[in-house]
Amino acid sequence: MQFMFGERLRYFRKQNGYTQVELAQILGIKQSSVSDWENDVSRPEYENLIALAKLYDETVDALLGVDKK
Repeated sequence: MQFMFGERLRYFRKQNGYTQVELAQILGIKQSSVSDWENDVSRPEYENLIALAKLYDETVDALLGVDKK
């Protein structure tokens, strides 16, 4: 099953035990930005995408859902 980008972000956030508010505080952004990402309204800038990958100990590819063939 292929997840939408926002669903993947929500999955990783919850797997790591963060609320949207906590994640926003860590990244220094508004909670509404996290909500927008998870609802596929907008996408994080690459600096935040890299920060998320480091925070979750994942690759950017994993966050983006890029399949390695």
